[in-house]
Order: sequence, then C-alpha cells, then structure tokens
Amino acid sequence: MLIRQWRDSDGLAPIKTDERGVHELFNLHHGRQCVYVPPRALPDFGARRRRQYDFPMPFFDQSATPATPGRAPYKNEVVQKWTAAIAQTDGFIFVTPEYNYGTSAVLKNAIDWVYPEWNRKAAGFVSYGSAMGARAVQQLRESAIEVQLAPIRSSVHIPVATLWAHYTGGDVDAGLAELEAPAGAMIDDLLWWTAALKAAR
Repeated sequence: MLIRQWRDSDGLAPIKTDERGVHELFNLHHGRQCVYVPPRALPDFGARRRRQYDFPMPFFDQSATPATPGRAPYKNEVVQKWTAAIAQTDGFIFVTPEYNYGTSAVLKNAIDWVYPEWNRKAAGFVSYGSAMGARAVQQLRESAIEVQLAPIRSSVHIPVATLWAHYTGGDVDAGLAELEAPAGAMIDDLLWWTAALKAAR
C-alpha cells in the first residue's frame, strides 16, 4: 500500500534515511493523520518526517523577511533548527488539510519563516478535507512558487469518504487502494525533479 493512515501520530513507522533526504512535511490535525511514502520508493531515496508539532515556532513577527538580502539570522532556536532541516533537504511532500478554502495557518507559517533554503527544490502535495483539499493545494502551489520551490503537477487528494471511513472505523483500505496510481505518479515525478534540480543547483 503506497498510502496509509494511522489513528494517532505515535503510530508512524520509521523510514529509511540517507544524505539525499526527501522530507515529508506533516501538518497534523489534532495529532492525527497521516503518512505518505511508498515502500517501493525507499531504495531510491531517503525520507525524513518533519512533523509541525516537533517545531513549535511562533507566528512570523520579524521586521525583515527571510528573503531580505543581508538580514541577520533569526534568533529563535526552533526556527534555526527548522531552517537547518530545510537546508539539508532536496525535495518535499507537503501534507495538508483544507480549512476555509486554504491550508492551515501552522503550515503556512512554517513556510514563511524560511526563504533561501527552499529555493530551487521540488515539492509535491497530499491533501484531505473539503473538496479533498484541492483548494489548499492550489494555495500552497502559489506560496511554493513565491519561495522558489518547484511544485510538481502530480498530487494526491484523499476523498472525503475515505477520510470519514478513517474516523468511523470503516473500510479505509478500499479508498486508499484507489490512490495507488496518483501516489505512484507523484513519487515518480518528485524523484525526477528532485534529482534534476539538485544537479542544476
């Protein structure tokens, strides 16, 4: 199964890592949701999970934006650790809910604290919620372009029925099986663009 969901975040299984690291950025909804790495892809790339609650950053409140030339490094230690994690990464999978036609404030804030470390790297998207999270992904694509990420076309949108089955103890596997093809396409595209952009950088 390329995509699985756990009922709480402590159930996340470890993932093989290496120096090429493609990160998954987790935006967890009340400590629940989700995971998305195809086992078949693990020999090809290292994946590290970065869950937002592991980086409890304040909302951005600095006078100089991350893109400001010559700005001093931000002093917040969590922001520094987050920035370092992004710097060592070559590609990303953003996992997002949709709230009110957009992504969550926590995920947008995490993006906004960083700039040069995002530049010229590939990004894919997995979403859930209203309209399967498609509108949140569209918003994220625009933000990604602004920080000079390269969003890939392929993405994974989890149907509301599958999410509801997850919450009510229904047949989640049937719904997730339908996501095998788009998940595979997304990973293939992400790996291609990650390698191409790494070579170009």
